[in-house]
Amino acid sequence: MAKFVTVEEVAAMIKDGMTLMIGGFLACGTPSRIVDAIVKSGVKDLTIVGNDTGYPDRGIGLLIANKQVKKVIASHIGTNQCTIDQMNSGELEVEFCPQGSLAERVRAAGAGLGGVLTPTGIGTIVAEGKQVVNVDGKDFLLEKPIHADFALISASVGDKSGNLVYKGTTQNFNPLMATAADVVVAEVENLVEVGEIAPENVKTQNIFVDFIVK
Repeated sequence: MAKFVTVEEVAAMIKDGMTLMIGGFLACGTPSRIVDAIVKSGVKDLTIVGNDTGYPDRGIGLLIANKQVKKVIASHIGTNQCTIDQMNSGELEVEFCPQGSLAERVRAAGAGLGGVLTPTGIGTIVAEGKQVVNVDGKDFLLEKPIHADFALISASVGDKSGNLVYKGTTQNFNPLMATAADVVVAEVENLVEVGEIAPENVKTQNIFVDFIVK
């Protein structure tokens, strides 16, 4: 059974140097109130795993703009000039990962796999430093799992036990990240009673969710 917490309590759990997975796609589906609280907390040297770094004034981008992040693992950063500037100056380490590969790396961590094999990135900078595995005459990159201390996710609807539903494109990385972290915190837009969500509509089961912010 998930516990209810405030955004301030969540921010207090986040310590310097932690790795955070943050759901969302260009801030759509991002737990914005949790991110705002972390910005206010001043915690630093974070590693952020996300599809992108959003914009300088919202989503993950706020943490970048406030210089609380030491490393980003993302599929693109082009919508956030702060990320670009800090990468070019050497202040911020950016590990680029193709979007599908990033999703599979997160999924692999949640499933307890040792990694995934993909042809994406062969012959490009994405392959630098990575193991190449030949299967039946074809080369694949071994993409290793990504695990986090915290997964901070956003759900459209959630019940009081922690079962979650995502509407439309807000789903993006959220369900995957809920499986791949030590602690999962869900910011829920519409909280309902247990039983109000049809079982077949649940996208993240309550067994994965530790805390709920409503």
